[in-house]
Amino acid sequence: MDRIDRHILRELQNDGRLTNLELAQRVGLSASACMRRVRQLEQDGVIQGYRAVVDPGAVGRGFEVLVSIEVRRDRETVEAFEAALRDIPDVIEAYRLFGSPGCLLRIAVEDLAAYEQLWIERLTALAGVTEVNSQIIMKRIKEPKGLPIAR
Repeated sequence: MDRIDRHILRELQNDGRLTNLELAQRVGLSASACMRRVRQLEQDGVIQGYRAVVDPGAVGRGFEVLVSIEVRRDRETVEAFEAALRDIPDVIEAYRLFGSPGCLLRIAVEDLAAYEQLWIERLTALAGVTEVNSQIIMKRIKEPKGLPIAR
């Protein structure tokens, strides 16, 4: 990946709706050369997709919680736990961690009552769960804006 590819990535992270012509102008390429590079970045898996950034409050998901979970650490239990997490739409991010806690989740629901119901009915009921700790997000200080890409 060269300087121009990195420039393409920075521009697309800032605005994924750029037309190919606009992108080509910003990075100093012809439209056809720019398209070839973007397609190659997609084929190589560097660009993994495009999506809209949605205001959580606008879709009834303005209450966000970071949840740390401890799970028994045997392979079968961990695999079953991870598969079950994928089926809970309120879990919008999930990470298996080294050390303690074993798992960190980001959850988006409507309000505290909805989170309590999720906590009782789904999270504590997952196989192998030994501990669930919740931290309610007071304020988002920095929005995800993409990865820093060297020039």
